[in-house]
Amino acid sequence: MTDNAPRWTRSQVEGLFAKPFMDLIFDAQQVHRAHFKPNQVQVSTLLSIKTGACPEDCKYCPQSARYDTGLEKERLMEVEKVLEAAKRAKDIGSTRFCMGAAWRNPKDRDMPYIIKMIEGVRELGMETCMTLGMLTREQAMVLKQAGLDYYNHNLDTSESYYEQIITTRTYADRINTLDNVRGAGMKVCSGGIVGMGEEAQDRVGLLLALANLEQPPESVPINMLVKVPGTPMADVEDLDPFDFIRCIAVARILMPNSHVRLSAGREAMNEQMQALCFMAGANSIFYGEKLLTTGNPDAERDQLLFARLGIEPEAVAGYDDEVHTAVAMEAVAASQQSAEPELFYPAKHTTNTSVKRAS
Repeated sequence: MTDNAPRWTRSQVEGLFAKPFMDLIFDAQQVHRAHFKPNQVQVSTLLSIKTGACPEDCKYCPQSARYDTGLEKERLMEVEKVLEAAKRAKDIGSTRFCMGAAWRNPKDRDMPYIIKMIEGVRELGMETCMTLGMLTREQAMVLKQAGLDYYNHNLDTSESYYEQIITTRTYADRINTLDNVRGAGMKVCSGGIVGMGEEAQDRVGLLLALANLEQPPESVPINMLVKVPGTPMADVEDLDPFDFIRCIAVARILMPNSHVRLSAGREAMNEQMQALCFMAGANSIFYGEKLLTTGNPDAERDQLLFARLGIEPEAVAGYDDEVHTAVAMEAVAASQQSAEPELFYPAKHTTNTSVKRAS
């Protein structure tokens, strides 16, 4: 295989999806154990630092100004309030703080505030991630110089299905932003959303595109569509949960060195489904009640789940903060001691008037 040849072919990825479910999960778990500590999960918190009035037409997103979802637009948050939220996130055990803005792209006038947010969060001993829309190479360099660790920009779906979901920016625009992020020396966070009415071949195409980037993303969020009233995706048919778990498993096999994040849609998943996702190779989640403005299981419930499964929060690579790690471990231990006798909790069924996909 030459340096420019793809790591995976479409037929290979189709073959993975076609495997018997148990065989696929077993294979994914073997890959996971070869590259990660199998009982550790990286924990992040996501905050919407600028909400609503986005000019894009992403059909899944209530932050788009084109849809009437009842979401009120908000200005860019004050730096101090962002840092207060980051401190709260650290207190509950998060090691990475992700900040999202509903923009097509950041403006020059926004950058000084963004830089202060990055610097402030890093001073807390947390990893930093941002999702601000499309970036120029120059903007990416500014974020890198400020100390940003990760930049999130999802491919969302396959290239062939992409125009059915978004028309205001192209698939090539997304690839270009990822190239700019990588060229600036930042780590890439990029994944997609499943359950948007796509075919199985589109899920193949999404994961194939991610795995065959020049360098696969360090973080791969797999989102289950959160159907929001008022968006064009409000009434799309639900994706079979086993098909979602297959996506997690295939992502793990295709990108063995990447963190695979069990991202948006987790609020509607019961413990059994989440446990299967961890078995399939998911090793990152978001802590906190919201992902931008989408509902999410609260930290206490996640700590209880971790305790029942014997999962520990992953320490921050490159950040020496034993106290932070100890706090997270104590929270898991406390949840285990106070666990209610029932083994499982049901999925929480709510109607969200919320937001954009998670990172």
